[in-house]
Amino acid sequence: LYLNPRAPVAADWTALAERLGYEFLEIRRLEGEADPTGRLLQDWPARSPGQATVGRLLDLLRALERHDVLADLAPRMEEDCKKYLERKRQEAERPLQVPAVDSSEPRTLEKRGITTRDDPLGLTPELFDAFICYCQEDIAFVQEMIQELEQTDHKLKLCVFDRDVLPGTCVWTITSELIEKRCRRMVVVISDDYLDSEECDFQTKFALSLSPGARMKRLIPVKCKPMKKKFPSILNFITVCDYTNQHTLKWFWIRLAKSLLLP
Repeated sequence: LYLNPRAPVAADWTALAERLGYEFLEIRRLEGEADPTGRLLQDWPARSPGQATVGRLLDLLRALERHDVLADLAPRMEEDCKKYLERKRQEAERPLQVPAVDSSEPRTLEKRGITTRDDPLGLTPELFDAFICYCQEDIAFVQEMIQELEQTDHKLKLCVFDRDVLPGTCVWTITSELIEKRCRRMVVVISDDYLDSEECDFQTKFALSLSPGARMKRLIPVKCKPMKKKFPSILNFITVCDYTNQHTLKWFWIRLAKSLLLP
């Protein structure tokens, strides 16, 4: 609806159609639609399988310089993403057995004893300064992060999944619990490999849904390697710690540590 009105000074739905690959006659045919923008978005998944994503739509709106649309839609998109992630979490928590033969223990026990230093009874859960979102290809950088932030005067406590989380638990449920309730911040280790990780994608979107617009400074992106792929658009509005910039490398760890130490 934001793009439907024809405007001489701003890109409208026809400009979006051109970006989506529509030909002149196809655009003329859509002019008869009551809601041409809605029809474009409805047809998009079938026309471009695998490319009709929220991130791609945001990129197109930025290219069209419709920042007014981005500003108006951002809260609604964040709310939709939050609902989607909540459905994913609920699906992951569904019992594999029917109620008649399920365990008599409540399923909340799944969230007890999930880290190596947890109280097994769940009375004193282990808490962290930051959850580290990373892919396996970047584990060497994460190990360096542990040395610089935990084993120095900063004495931060990081939640590193491969080191701190016990095996045998539901990944989606435990990840959500750690990010939302156990960790004050989340560091996102960005690389080309990160972009291919479903786990990292879920963790990042879940953290953003908890802190719309990063107003609570919950999420801190860290670029750990030079990238050939495009930086994730969902993080473009957050200040980045760049480990690849040799001119600012000497300030890198102190900046990251101070960000994590903020109340």
